[in-house]
Amino acid sequence: MKTTFIYKEADGCSIKGDFYSIEEKHAPLIVYIHGGGLIFGSRTDMKKEQIDLYLQAGYNVCTIDYRLAPESKLAEIKEDIEDALLWLKEQGVHQFNFDPERIAVIGSSAGGYLALLSGTLQVRPKVIVSFYGYGDITGDWYRKSSPYFSKMTAVPEVLVQQLVQKHPISEGPIERRFGIYLYCRQQGKWIDYLTDKNEGMLDPFCPLKKVDESYPPTLLLHGDADEDVPFEQSVFMSEALNKAGITNKLITIKNGKHSFDENMSDPVVAESFEEVCRFLKERL
Repeated sequence: MKTTFIYKEADGCSIKGDFYSIEEKHAPLIVYIHGGGLIFGSRTDMKKEQIDLYLQAGYNVCTIDYRLAPESKLAEIKEDIEDALLWLKEQGVHQFNFDPERIAVIGSSAGGYLALLSGTLQVRPKVIVSFYGYGDITGDWYRKSSPYFSKMTAVPEVLVQQLVQKHPISEGPIERRFGIYLYCRQQGKWIDYLTDKNEGMLDPFCPLKKVDESYPPTLLLHGDADEDVPFEQSVFMSEALNKAGITNKLITIKNGKHSFDENMSDPVVAESFEEVCRFLKERL
């Protein structure tokens, strides 16, 4: 059963979540964070096959929205993720039947980044699963023109200005918002559109640089042929976790592209989800 709720009101923006319940009492909860370069997407992006898989495995599932860039900046997005976890633990637990001490955060791409970032918050999940996420937003891969995206039709800045809203939004259909992300990747201006902070002040938003001894156990999944988020981002994150003594595992999808997990009929993808379920079961 799905229930839609509002976990936060900010700047006239109602930020929502969808909660999918199972009958089992006090079952663990998976909080899913969507991708989209922090610019597009919504809580409805999670594939039904994936929701059903987790429900059948014995987990409640909650998909959440968050304010999107460039109308909102990175600090506000980070705040939304923490507020969502706080709301679930303090208020959602009275509305839905789940164990607030057994929460996992799963995300893909930018959602994977936010999942990794949740491990640095005051309110942290017990387990993190990152599908082709990234731990460092200060690298050249986001600051320089992307060879992959530069092969696509060039997006003029005037179009981007028309696509950007005058007020905060927390749901952004890809067909209306992808042009903003494409422009940012073609021009190497993603950071410019996401925050006004300089590179030194971006460190608090880099999970790679904020790993401590209480960081949650983490599972990383990444295709080694990803043309959007470099595979090395998960490699570097795993190395940082190893250095801090944090339980983690990196699953490499050979020849895997970005969004490899959308092909649920692929035996390799199916096996990767079995790994996810095993990782969750062992730690939740």
